[in-house]
Amino acid sequence: MPEVSPHEPPTRATPATGAGPGADTDTDVIVVGNGPVGAALAVLLAGRGRRVTVLERRRRPYTLPRATSFDGETARLLADCGTGAELGRITEPASGYQWRTAGGETLLDIAFRTEGPYGWPDANTMHQPALEELLAARAAELPGVTIERGRQVVGIQERGDRVAVTAEDQDETARTYTARWVVGCDGANSFVRHHLDVPVTDLGFSYEWLLCDVELREPGEFVPTNVQICDPARPTTLVGSGPGHRRWEFMRLPGERAAELNREETAWRLLAPYGVTPDTARLLRSTTYIFQARWAEQWRAGRVLLAGDAAHLMPPFAGQGMCSGIRDAVNLAWKLDLVLGGLAPDSLLDTYTEERRTQVRESILSSVQLGRVICVTDPTAAAERDATILAGRRGRGPAVPDPAKPLAQGLLYRGEGDSPVSPAGEVVPQGRVRGTEGGGLFDDVVGRGFVLLLAEGADADLGEERSEFLAGLGTHVVRLLPEDGTPRAGAVADVEGVHRAFLARYGADAVLVRPDHHVYGAASGAGAAAVLVDGLRAALDAAVPAGAGGSGG
Repeated sequence: MPEVSPHEPPTRATPATGAGPGADTDTDVIVVGNGPVGAALAVLLAGRGRRVTVLERRRRPYTLPRATSFDGETARLLADCGTGAELGRITEPASGYQWRTAGGETLLDIAFRTEGPYGWPDANTMHQPALEELLAARAAELPGVTIERGRQVVGIQERGDRVAVTAEDQDETARTYTARWVVGCDGANSFVRHHLDVPVTDLGFSYEWLLCDVELREPGEFVPTNVQICDPARPTTLVGSGPGHRRWEFMRLPGERAAELNREETAWRLLAPYGVTPDTARLLRSTTYIFQARWAEQWRAGRVLLAGDAAHLMPPFAGQGMCSGIRDAVNLAWKLDLVLGGLAPDSLLDTYTEERRTQVRESILSSVQLGRVICVTDPTAAAERDATILAGRRGRGPAVPDPAKPLAQGLLYRGEGDSPVSPAGEVVPQGRVRGTEGGGLFDDVVGRGFVLLLAEGADADLGEERSEFLAGLGTHVVRLLPEDGTPRAGAVADVEGVHRAFLARYGADAVLVRPDHHVYGAASGAGAAAVLVDGLRAALDAAVPAGAGGSGG
């Protein structure tokens, strides 16, 4: 049985300078766009030994924030990129999120935990340029990443088992790059999406807001960190955006001229009631933007894929825009790695759209629903809204955030009869464990990639063939011991009981977890682990022609 191994992601790829699948192309994967999503994807692939070329149209890093926070699940995924040790330096945990009426009554109250179920704070505020600097520093450590700035992609042509991408510099000098796969992470106005000409569902829900990013001259206390003021006279958002930074957003009112709203003096006038003046803060930016609610119906066409804002856009009220993009990158990275390595057919990439589009659609619909409650400017309608919500929450205290959204379909094992109590698709929680070399968060101690969790007394007889299959995937096989158990090779003490409790909740002896931390499946009884391994092997082999080693590499 494979032993617990170090925390670095498994590297099984052909080295960047070696021969093998993809060596006759300039790179394995071209990523178009170097925002957080594109940067995370590049780092995740290069961390697995893949050659990645990032083509970014901007000549220099963008120094203004867009997103202001990410949730605990996303923090875990960013830690998978190798930035975990530095995340605490550039973030501040948010204390909570409240919706308030114009009179200050609480409509919604969510308390954020500093240690959530995924090993990180429930909500982490950040200054986005600082996050991008972390990802850039990580990319610089990886020899497989090449970032070419000032390159505007102007053409994409699929040529059998590869793709040719043409990009121009500022002088319109063109260069063509070849890769096995191309991923468009090039934002809302994505060239890649327009090139693919895929259908897009647009819910037609949009409002214009004035966004004001400020840097505080002195530290201030804001409790809770994030507040939504549901005032029909001017719906307003107040959120943290990392150490020393905050954001205010003000909705444009019916009949109000956008040009009048989008003026610096207007920004200072609207900020003044909150004690934000030129004496107390520096205005980094004030600009209007129009949020949208839409998603591409198709995220893959041949060897070209979409991720992040190129694939979906959503209102900001649930704080899931960038989080969704990072989930895209993590879902796609391990699947591209398996395909490039000949360990899975390229049809595995179809599960990327299947899994992520469903999740994103739910997030967008939820964000729209929240927006319909917030963006009310009619006083009578607002009063009715307030009365209804206040009556419904009378006597209730603060809530905690919902768990991460599970996968509803895709590469999952639900066992006989698709039992409704199966954890397949859920994000496995993360607690602290103790291994032979010390303790820490599970991912850091045990390792990242596929993980086979075994109950203390579970049958672990997999046989040579199954063990070789797991080893080929870089799987970490780990037995869970009680808190006071003595760690050994292949076994860790579950210090906080988080993982043993998860298995017990479903009566499972074995749980197989995917590299994106979603549960592939669970099983119990004799041979439980073998059943899961056989299921995964069959799923990965399903579309591979006889005698072939995979069609994507």
